[in-house]
Amino acid sequence: MPSFRGVDFLHLDTLLNDEEKLIRQTARQWVDDRVVPIIKDCYNAGRFPAELIPEMGEMGFLGANLQGYGAAGLSSVEYGLIMQELERGDSGVRSFASVQGALVMYPIFTYGSEEQRRKYLPKLATGEMVGCFGLTEPGFGSNPGGMTTTAVRDGGGWVLNGEKTWITNGTAAHVAVVWARTAEGVRGFLIDNGTPGYSASDIHGKLSMRASVTSSLAMAECRIPESQRLPGAAGLKSALGCLSQARYGIGWGVVGAAMDCFETARQYSIDRRQFDNRPIASHQLVQEKLAWMITEITKAQLLAMHCGRLKDQGKLDFAHVSMLKRNNVAIALECARLSRDLLGANGIIDDYPLMRHLCNLETVKTYEGTDHIHALVLGERVTGIPAYK
Repeated sequence: MPSFRGVDFLHLDTLLNDEEKLIRQTARQWVDDRVVPIIKDCYNAGRFPAELIPEMGEMGFLGANLQGYGAAGLSSVEYGLIMQELERGDSGVRSFASVQGALVMYPIFTYGSEEQRRKYLPKLATGEMVGCFGLTEPGFGSNPGGMTTTAVRDGGGWVLNGEKTWITNGTAAHVAVVWARTAEGVRGFLIDNGTPGYSASDIHGKLSMRASVTSSLAMAECRIPESQRLPGAAGLKSALGCLSQARYGIGWGVVGAAMDCFETARQYSIDRRQFDNRPIASHQLVQEKLAWMITEITKAQLLAMHCGRLKDQGKLDFAHVSMLKRNNVAIALECARLSRDLLGANGIIDDYPLMRHLCNLETVKTYEGTDHIHALVLGERVTGIPAYK
């Protein structure tokens, strides 16, 4: 299969160095060779392609922007380009890598002890171990500060009680990063699968993110030693810091989905003939939709790339990430809808990726901070007045 040619209207490749282009091309070819041929069947079957996990580890996709412990040590832009290509394949594939790297490896790397880093990170980097991130609860999504999961000191350890839900990788995980309320504030804990009192169950009936494992976690008198607490994690801010890492990857990833939708619709409109045997691409209404998409994709690419450069310089703020995630998910979702419209009835069948991307992006719009929450983050930043209540 020939490699996806990409979408680059404004010659943005001139802003990438040779190493960045090589990493993108490597990820692009892997997605074309290994993800695209199977993802339709995986989505229809509601199955995550777990056989790809060791390959993602071997390719350096897991925790790619972390340093040491087996991670690839790539730049933020290089990491973003990988996320872009993975989501071009499917949001579920990108979500796996994003959770593994940004929500499991990152907190262990940033808040964990050296013993914890050595225990978990090398195996997470290769995919030998899978991790999940437990913050959202049945009653608290956009308001994680209201969490009811508790961790109580007991002798030399902790006893956790509570429930988490909408957890990517939950039942596949060997270790869970779980956030709980303690007498000293919110803290992070590492719970190994098989620990008494800990259990995970899959959420069924999803019409989106079907090629992804989505689970609920339960802790019932779950006892863990002090050595499984993340010593550097103090307060809800630590958990939210992990989310900023994941949201950054999403901001890049959804550009890949938008690119796939645009290119599918563009080529279809050239090939499809109607009305005096003319390609539908010759009609004004079709060209207007394509013009909107290529413009918004280009703006999203610029936003992602600049945020990546800022991140590598240590200048990226969480409000910048909110703008990136909110804008890019919104335009990707609209690209999927417009592309589906251009294909007419053909747009709803699985011969084309449009409905799969569209359904996935409805979830991506919601998780890691809804569109509305990110609007409030930006509103507070420009006015100085919080409006969350």
